[in-house]
Amino acid sequence: MTWDSIKNFLSTAGVDLLRGIIVLVVGLFLVHWLVKLFERYEKKLKIDPTLKSFLRNLLRILLYVLVILTAAGTMGIPLTSIMTLLASAGVAVSLAMQGVLTNLIGGFILLLFKPIKVGEYVRIGENEGTVKAIGAFYTEMATFDNRHINLPNGTLTNTAIINYTREGSRRLDLTFSVSYDSSMDQVYEVLNQVVSQEEALLPDPAPAVVLNKCADSSLDFQIRVWVKTEDYWPVNFRLLDNGKRALDKAGISIPYPQMDVHMK
Repeated sequence: MTWDSIKNFLSTAGVDLLRGIIVLVVGLFLVHWLVKLFERYEKKLKIDPTLKSFLRNLLRILLYVLVILTAAGTMGIPLTSIMTLLASAGVAVSLAMQGVLTNLIGGFILLLFKPIKVGEYVRIGENEGTVKAIGAFYTEMATFDNRHINLPNGTLTNTAIINYTREGSRRLDLTFSVSYDSSMDQVYEVLNQVVSQEEALLPDPAPAVVLNKCADSSLDFQIRVWVKTEDYWPVNFRLLDNGKRALDKAGISIPYPQMDVHMK
């Protein structure tokens, strides 16, 4: 390569290349600034929290694509050539983008039908936790022990979702097993007394204590009460503790599994 050819390249294609790099750098900076600006003012916008994270991700993607196409045009690369290249590689691109497009469409479906919202406690497959954000491609969850999970949106639209928060209240079922020698009337009296002392229970439907099962080694009594969703676990632990203490105080034994063997 001669010096004249280098000078010719720098005076033509080199200038376009430099302009394209400048446009790319400035454009990426502007995208970062605009996204930060959106995050700063999104609290003032009356938008559903579930929609905010999705819009933020979608805005970032569209701005990045716009900057890249603008930089390519500034470098002298015809957009028609880019489209032709993409069209010629359509099969490979479609296969590569299949998962991405599935997740993007899944995000739109989640926003449209709203089976989950930010802040709700849900179970999706084997994953259980609080929904933190629904992005363009992934949904973020935090488990009760503060593990962070990213779930593809496409998977969520094809998986059963159990929403523990949506209804606002839940039924709590607790089982206490007692010996067959125990007085059933006494067990009813003790467990009903435990239930009556719990102040966080909802009055409707009314709490109930029932004989749920005559098991092989025990009579299984069940406490069935309704509580607010946020009170579910605190009430669960209190009733378990108070119920065991009350049965022990009344002299009602909780049997171990046993088997009678008859020899002939």
